[in-house]
Amino acid sequence: MTTTDADTLSTLIRTRRSARDFSPRAIPEDLLKTVLEDANWAPSWSNTQPYRVAVASGELRDRLSAELCELFDLGMAAQKGGLWAKLKLLLNRRGIPDGDFPTQFKYPDDLQARRRATGGGLYELLGIGRKDLAARDQQMRRNFEFFGAPTVLFLFAHKGLHEFSVLDSGVFLQTLMLSAHANGLATCAQGALATWASPVRAAFRIPPQYQLICGVSMGYPSQAPVNQYNPGRGNVGQLLVPTS
Repeated sequence: MTTTDADTLSTLIRTRRSARDFSPRAIPEDLLKTVLEDANWAPSWSNTQPYRVAVASGELRDRLSAELCELFDLGMAAQKGGLWAKLKLLLNRRGIPDGDFPTQFKYPDDLQARRRATGGGLYELLGIGRKDLAARDQQMRRNFEFFGAPTVLFLFAHKGLHEFSVLDSGVFLQTLMLSAHANGLATCAQGALATWASPVRAAFRIPPQYQLICGVSMGYPSQAPVNQYNPGRGNVGQLLVPTS
């Protein structure tokens, strides 16, 4: 049977997974360039391409990871350390989220069921119990270690187009992740990496009109079972809005 472009695209869409454990193997520069060139063809509002990408590998990647992990540790220590620890955090400000968008908020009630099912399934696969708060914190910290990925990308959206920049950034992100998957790489889009923007802005010359929306860890996936985690999707009928 002949494989069509539609078959190939459908397979890529349905087999892409968010990797949460990566091999340390570096991404060849020409391969990373290919993925970025593919993503560059994503459609956008009036072809404005209202997004920018900061890419870190090697020493810069390691430095950013160390800085973000330190901020995470400071924030967690203050959260669990009582009144004095919280006052200390407020006084020196280091550890307080300074991202352009809040990454910690209450999920709407109608979205909670899927969120909990996805998180519960993931933690069950990882062997982390509901009451094992230390293990949960450690798993959260893995976000700032980029799950061991050798390369991390930070995606910025132009604030001048408001929500439409964010929409276009999402289209760009999906294109990037599908190209990475087609080229044998794995990715994990991470809203957590937008919690602190200051280390990223210090490392790159980010134009002031661009806001950090998320990060993406990228590399070759390890053989860890977590990389096969598939929370599934609802059926298409649940997406469709009924007529009045």
